[in-house]
Amino acid sequence: MKLAIASLHDNLQSGEMTNDPRLTALATSLPSTVPFVGPETQERATGVPFTARLGANECGFGPSPLAIKAMQDAASQSWMYADPESYDLRHAIAAQYDIPADCIVIGEGIDALLGYLVRLFVAKGDAVVTSAGAYPTFNYHVAGFGGVLHTVPYTGDHEDPVRLIAKAKEVNAKLIYIANPDNPMGSAHAGAEIERMVAAVPDGSLLILDEAYIELAPEGTAPAISPHDPRVIRMRTFSKGYGLAGARVGYAVCTPGVSQSFNKVRNHFGMSRISQAGALAALLDDKHLDHVVTQVAKSRARIAKIALENGLTPLRSATNFVAIDCGKGGDYAKRIVTELGKLGIFVRMPFVAPQNRCIRVSCGPDGEMSLFAKALPKAIKAAQAG
Repeated sequence: MKLAIASLHDNLQSGEMTNDPRLTALATSLPSTVPFVGPETQERATGVPFTARLGANECGFGPSPLAIKAMQDAASQSWMYADPESYDLRHAIAAQYDIPADCIVIGEGIDALLGYLVRLFVAKGDAVVTSAGAYPTFNYHVAGFGGVLHTVPYTGDHEDPVRLIAKAKEVNAKLIYIANPDNPMGSAHAGAEIERMVAAVPDGSLLILDEAYIELAPEGTAPAISPHDPRVIRMRTFSKGYGLAGARVGYAVCTPGVSQSFNKVRNHFGMSRISQAGALAALLDDKHLDHVVTQVAKSRARIAKIALENGLTPLRSATNFVAIDCGKGGDYAKRIVTELGKLGIFVRMPFVAPQNRCIRVSCGPDGEMSLFAKALPKAIKAAQAG
């Protein structure tokens, strides 16, 4: 066994398996990349740990103490598979939002749910519409199942519902993706605007409404949409407001027919008992969620203040991060990100122009905000010199 493992490792190291003839033609055509370079990867490369983790839009204020306790209690039961129907969690979400439990699908974060959804609806060559520079993991799934991605530009740092619908009609799109609030810009449309978008979805298309940050958004951002509306599927997560990014719990709200279709392809034992227990306890702890929302608002204000003090422009945010306009092109913003990394501050930036003129800073505790405030002027000075 040791010899076999060593041989496999040697093959991987030498690159002999990168063009494995057993792969499908589609798999062979795809790049072998990870959509996001994690902070751990960067730490391993430099040998220096980050002192402020402000790049992944995690909740630095932590999960509910009740969720932590529930996960600790569930750990001793990890020898058992979790309920493949996530019955208790589904019904708790249903009760919380007054929607039928058969309209809810539980999955390993929105990322996994997006993958299942694309697998269900997109065949090779099918058109899919999104915004240029929007959440890249969705694009990754579309490419992985052979879909053809069509993009429209942002309008004023907002995803543009009108242009997305127009493009969907033009290319006969199977899926249309929009995040509200948006990642990576933090902008948001009023719920009424999203309702108008849903009303305009063309026949044969399904709108994916990614609401990962909805708990942190202003009142009125969430649209009033029936879970029985066949034109839309809404996706939410416990990663942001509830602080359970590492537990990987998300859910979709859709018609019972679409919900049942997920059972054709999903990983029925993908949800751990620990994750289900933590999410259920977090959902019921309104007091902690209110605390996180308050802390995020304070942190957004502080990030904006730090940006302004350094001659940069913070954009209005409805999320747990702030996009900061650095006033020049993407190369300059990238230099600031790099220099911050050298100073122990992990941040990210949008990938596509003109949004890549910005850096994106996650909200966090006061200590990490202070480290960011201290490092930013040094990073700007170094970026300007470079």
